[in-house]
Amino acid sequence: MNRPFLIAECGINHNGNLEIAKQLIDVAKQLGWNAVKFQKRTLSEVIPRKMWHIKKETPWGLIDYIDYKQKLEFGKEEFDEIDMYCDKIGIDWFASAWDVASQRFLRQYDLKYNKIASPMITNHELLEQVAEEKKLTFISTGMSHWVDIDNANLIFKSHNCPFVLMHCVGLYPCPLDKLNLNMIPTLKERYNCEVGYSGHSEGAMDALMASVLGAKYIEKHITLNRAMFGSDQSASIEPGGMEFIAKHCKHVPVMLGNGKRKITNKERQIAKKLRYWKND
Repeated sequence: MNRPFLIAECGINHNGNLEIAKQLIDVAKQLGWNAVKFQKRTLSEVIPRKMWHIKKETPWGLIDYIDYKQKLEFGKEEFDEIDMYCDKIGIDWFASAWDVASQRFLRQYDLKYNKIASPMITNHELLEQVAEEKKLTFISTGMSHWVDIDNANLIFKSHNCPFVLMHCVGLYPCPLDKLNLNMIPTLKERYNCEVGYSGHSEGAMDALMASVLGAKYIEKHITLNRAMFGSDQSASIEPGGMEFIAKHCKHVPVMLGNGKRKITNKERQIAKKLRYWKND
């Protein structure tokens, strides 16, 4: 058994700064994570018009919400650079598209994976577009009723598209008593598919516990510093947490073993010493 596949969710924690994005990629690579993930949106489609001109205090001053979101959004120039940079240092990258146009945008890159973010699981048009590509797709299940997950399951199966259901709770950060990690085996039993975990809690223990419960893929939001500006920073882990997960998750399969009763040769030798009352 191998350790889980580790996905470092950069998301929008780069704050629209390509150099910060590269630093996040570097950390993921250096600490042995398998892939980095970003997000792609067509802002005019995914942000309600009534929110566009709400004022928000940002590092760029007091600006309209739509302008703030635009500051965080990477376009072709930035993703071209991310694509080249990840290829150069040897780590996979992919992104969650929040609308059909963004998914079509991502098709210009030779990406191995797709991602359905929790808010998008009910966007069946988007799911159909993604499933048509037949790439391994991670489907986050936060904020979802059973019927939402059922429908996603049917769509991807109808296209013969491989997928992983990612247990997720849509709270940022998510309190420990709301993680409900026992959903991992529940999802596996209900859908008979690969299951993973997408976590937004503070710290790294949730990833380790998810691995114990059978998560084969683990995604955590990452940041250089949780004190940085940004809506997702507090729900992210710093490099120390990333190192903890990469180091200790690999021990989980070894510690769990295969569940079969077996007495080792060393145990037999020790038994001979300790069971002194037995006439061997």
